[in-house]
Amino acid sequence: MVDRRQFIAAALGLSGAAIDPAAAAAMTYDEAVKTSRAPLQAAPRDRELVRFATLAANSHNTQPWIFSARGNEITIAPDFTRRCPAVDPDDHHVFVSLGCAAENLILAASTLGWRAAPVIDGDGIVIALEEAPPATSALAAAIPARQCTRAVFDGRSARPEILRGLDDACREPDVTALLLTDRAAIAGVTDYVLEGNSAQMRDKAFMRELMSWIRFNEAEALATMDGLFAPASGNPSLPSWLARPLLKFFFTESGENKKYREQLASSSGVVVLAADRSDKAHWIAVGRACQRFGLQATALGLKYSFVNQPVEVAALRSQFAASLGLGERRPDIVMRFGTGPDLPKSPRRPPELVMRS
Repeated sequence: MVDRRQFIAAALGLSGAAIDPAAAAAMTYDEAVKTSRAPLQAAPRDRELVRFATLAANSHNTQPWIFSARGNEITIAPDFTRRCPAVDPDDHHVFVSLGCAAENLILAASTLGWRAAPVIDGDGIVIALEEAPPATSALAAAIPARQCTRAVFDGRSARPEILRGLDDACREPDVTALLLTDRAAIAGVTDYVLEGNSAQMRDKAFMRELMSWIRFNEAEALATMDGLFAPASGNPSLPSWLARPLLKFFFTESGENKKYREQLASSSGVVVLAADRSDKAHWIAVGRACQRFGLQATALGLKYSFVNQPVEVAALRSQFAASLGLGERRPDIVMRFGTGPDLPKSPRRPPELVMRS
């Protein structure tokens, strides 16, 4: 495991520089998160683009990516050491996460005056950069603010112009977006979410894997700069020696199903993304659409979160697809959206720890 001072030095861009150990050790979780989400700078270009790319959505906050830069090319490749075989046995979520990171990088590059052209090359994404006039956008501006908010929303309906903006953000070749706002349709999705959640919570391998990525307090999150930070889901920060034994009393199938039912009932709508084909290139395309949806929601003052249980439980997936009229297409991503509270943001590893020469 990387020493905490090394993490903080990297987060501050001080790798190789002398630092005050006392100052490094005193850095708080909030300071580390603020550093990772600081405004985009023009230099060093590659480090800054990678920093903004890592702020993308990704499964379990595993951050399953490796970046490399040469000349005017940045490559994003999967880090299979961070895969989650129980919830994601075919690495679907890994490649969706790469697509999310690529979209952030492309938007950030445009802001700095670089036109980014992504090409799928095997398991990776090669992004060629070419100088162009700087082009700011609401989506790029939303990158540091975007977060998945696992909380109850306020139940308000979204205005038609907001729904149009969300729908437009999802437009990607070979990717279909189903925007559901009818209460009966949302209730139908809810039934599949609850069934999928029950199946996952009865799966010992899934639960072991999930528990391995939970960070119960600021110290745990700072030590790894990844994983599911408990307060980011609205839970209290507790010492791990206390939280782990208590978890079995509070983290129950019935309790989680009740939570998901309330969250979906309070949402303005649900969006389901489905690609025309199920392969790595199309999963990456889904990731790009997924990230734009999250950024557009953020730019419009909305919150959102993933409710992917119906696509993660293989036995439910085809039934869920049929209920949505998707035919043989695989539903890839399910998200709910609405107006809700701010929660603490999740951590990200600094660029120095995800970049390879």
